[in-house]
Amino acid sequence: MRGILERFDGWQRRHAIAAVPIAVAKKYGTDRVANLAALVAFYAFFSLFPLLLAFTSILGFVLDDNPELRADVVDSALAQIPVIGPQLGDQVQPLSGSGVALAVGLIGALWAGLGVTLALGRAFAAIWNVPRLEQLNGVKARLRGLAVLAVLGVTLIASTAVTGLAIGGGIGPGAQRVAAVLVSLLVNAISLLATFALLSVRPRHPRSVLPGVALAAVGLLGMQTLGGWYVELTVSGASATYGTFALVIGLLSWLLLGANLLLAAAEINVVLRRRLWPRALTGELEPADRAALRQAAEATRGDRRQHIAVTFHDDLPEP
Repeated sequence: MRGILERFDGWQRRHAIAAVPIAVAKKYGTDRVANLAALVAFYAFFSLFPLLLAFTSILGFVLDDNPELRADVVDSALAQIPVIGPQLGDQVQPLSGSGVALAVGLIGALWAGLGVTLALGRAFAAIWNVPRLEQLNGVKARLRGLAVLAVLGVTLIASTAVTGLAIGGGIGPGAQRVAAVLVSLLVNAISLLATFALLSVRPRHPRSVLPGVALAAVGLLGMQTLGGWYVELTVSGASATYGTFALVIGLLSWLLLGANLLLAAAEINVVLRRRLWPRALTGELEPADRAALRQAAEATRGDRRQHIAVTFHDDLPEP
């Protein structure tokens, strides 16, 4: 077996088509992305309902003179949530009351909803090996989170309006399906580009995150298409044991799948941007291995006066 592994290792080091996925998988494990994704999914679950509340309340002001578009936008947003999304249509109502009470309620909902953007920002910082002293503070992180939510809201309104115009234009059912897929891909791409670019301290250029955006946009389209089937499968398998909690388990499973997809896309961006391939499976370390290990160690730097030096066995002088 060792001989087979060594031959495979030699082949993958020479071929990027295998070396890049292996490098992504190694960094995925080293960064403990599964744990980061679980944290993101946890915050996404508890941020979902405050964000829906804030979203419908803001729509009540922005689209006050167009109730039909407002209803379509809300339905489009809820349609992204498998199984329970359509059921929430009559449950999520805009905030009401005096101006002060409305402002306090809206700020509270947005503050609670920013938990998922903060968790994503911390996960991106860990994946990009951003030193602790360079990571965003609470105020900056929340302002960027608000910017991401604003982009998501605008793209959702625009996509709903475009889809409505396409349907109203009298195009056939086949063309409607194609238009819906293209609009969904475009919305996913814009939303993901904003998410990666705004919530990451590094890189500072949007083009550095385009590979991950492309992969995640297609992946999210697949999740939106098969999400209901996936959650129903999870719910049907869990309902016998967990009863009324099965629906929550299904939704959490869907959110966890989406979080893993986003963070895996971020890992691809890092590997491609920093050329962290090929990685060794056996034998001597490759330069990419040394760079990845060095960056991981330097990411623990918590003070500008602190200096971290990384050496390897062949860097040491002979005894």
